[in-house]
Amino acid sequence: MAYTAEAFQNEFLALGATEVNAIVTVTSSGAEGGRRTAGATEIIIVDCSGSMQAEGRMVAARQAAKAAVNCIDDGVRFAIIAGVSTAQQLFPAPGQLAVATPEIRAQAVGAIDRLQANGGTAMGAWLKLAHQLFAQRPGDIQHAILLTDGENGEYRGYLENVLQEIGGSFTCDCRGIGTSWQVSELRKIATAMLGSVDIVARPQDLAAAFEQMMTAAMGKTSADVQLKVWTPVNSTVRFVKQVEPQVTDLTGKRTEDGPRAGRYPLGAWGSESRDYHVCIDVTAGAAGDEMLAARVSVVEGETVHAQCLVRAVWTDDAALSTRINRQVAHYTGQAELADAIQAGIEARKAGDDRTATLKFGRAAQLAHESGNKATEELLATVVEIEDAATGTVRLRRKVDAADEMALDTRSTKTVRVGRAQ
Repeated sequence: MAYTAEAFQNEFLALGATEVNAIVTVTSSGAEGGRRTAGATEIIIVDCSGSMQAEGRMVAARQAAKAAVNCIDDGVRFAIIAGVSTAQQLFPAPGQLAVATPEIRAQAVGAIDRLQANGGTAMGAWLKLAHQLFAQRPGDIQHAILLTDGENGEYRGYLENVLQEIGGSFTCDCRGIGTSWQVSELRKIATAMLGSVDIVARPQDLAAAFEQMMTAAMGKTSADVQLKVWTPVNSTVRFVKQVEPQVTDLTGKRTEDGPRAGRYPLGAWGSESRDYHVCIDVTAGAAGDEMLAARVSVVEGETVHAQCLVRAVWTDDAALSTRINRQVAHYTGQAELADAIQAGIEARKAGDDRTATLKFGRAAQLAHESGNKATEELLATVVEIEDAATGTVRLRRKVDAADEMALDTRSTKTVRVGRAQ
């Protein structure tokens, strides 16, 4: 795997300033010939609660699980979990992992036909079983897909305890089908497990969503990449956030790595590029003082793949210190956009139309300014955008629940500077 790391920042600070911001772009060319440097294990978790029987969701889930199995590469280990009030392993035999071959995939597809909707929803138990299966393959690229159509039925705090225990040990992409599940609940899982959350409003779109997730997982060639941030004396890390392709706060996931350094998990990587916002608190210097604020490295175990430096230079030249770096400004806006949307949705649910209008208006303005067309279109399903440039919007009287949930789940998706879509 060949990596590069590049820091974008305005290193000039006004006198008295103590906050240094940089966007670090990490790019990987992927492994040579697309070959994995580690093994891979996949687990598909399908909600089989009674409500999945409605609107053809169980039929769609079976088709989607089959589509995902057929995307698994030969040699990759995998399992299928039927999610009811407990976690039941559907394939292969309980406690085992299958090794993908054409014959084994065909057997798995046959087993999927046995999935029936009759039970409750116990996401903590499902994730715990997945964790136990993954534990057989330490060092593998570990990825799970979790599908549900409802709210978790376990006792209060159980899911949170499980996530506390297993958080970050594998990647879990969560998908909600229909509109009876909770975005906040699946976001909690996705955040803890470095995965994604999205809505599949129509059962007929589920197979394509599963294919896309499994194909992306098969493209990962490296298991456990981390961002190592070293700071000198008198400097501390305020936060580290992934800001592209989606906003994910990694600050709380830091593990210490010797004096003055910490590691932040980036999950599995293939051939791709991602952006991270690193914010450092430093002690203010005098005019002309220069310091290294942080050294940022892309690491795997003890191997350092790439490195870049974040600098601070104090100046009394206002023209230099007030120049905002384009990347930093853009991603600060994208993070604010996600916050504004989620606050708008909460206010609307609480019946606070004034706050909802203000928040959605600010979101429309930010989406317009940054060229985030996809988010602007999602906003337009919840509010009428009269003038995006000024953030003038009106709440729609009737909003489809699926549209609001789509806006919520996709609020953290970002666009790159100058890459409007």
